[in-house]
Amino acid sequence: MTAAPDNTTRKPTSGIAKMVVVAIAAFGFSFSLIPLYRIACEKVLGIRLERTAAQGVADTKATNTRVVTVQFDGGVNSKLPWQFAPNQLTMKVHPGEQYSASYKATNTSTRAIVGSAVPSVAPARASGYFAKTECFCFTAQTLQAGETRDMPVRFIVDPNLPPDVQTITLSYTFFKNDVLTSKLAGSAAASHAAP
Repeated sequence: MTAAPDNTTRKPTSGIAKMVVVAIAAFGFSFSLIPLYRIACEKVLGIRLERTAAQGVADTKATNTRVVTVQFDGGVNSKLPWQFAPNQLTMKVHPGEQYSASYKATNTSTRAIVGSAVPSVAPARASGYFAKTECFCFTAQTLQAGETRDMPVRFIVDPNLPPDVQTITLSYTFFKNDVLTSKLAGSAAASHAAP
């Protein structure tokens, strides 16, 4: 009498396949966060995050008589071992004209880390009138161990900003991008292991 084959053994590849699918899904989700953030702000809350330089210049007409104070603020999430602060605290601007400011970031850890910046504008009703034409927040930033970098932002304040808004605060918070940092560490380990 022959014993029936044991069909209860599992193939080890099914568990690996599931882990690969979960890793790919997590990686895809991390890249979808910025577009989802933009959709939530622009479509749901009605807040414009930025416009292109061409749109900003075409849509605005310089109003040199009005002056608005722009304040700059910056910080990091507690999981990110970076120092991050604006290079200037305030700037007087004329609506309709383009200006540049910069922030300084330093990686105080002993390894390379990828960070992503999330901007905010206060008061909230001014955010639709503050257009970033160039910003380090558009892409994830990689800083090597001990590296310091200046990060520029270019912006235009729309001349249609309500007249009672005299001060706008531009603030950034940097968060550690765990997925890209892990990927970076994995590629560094692979390159060191290669003969």
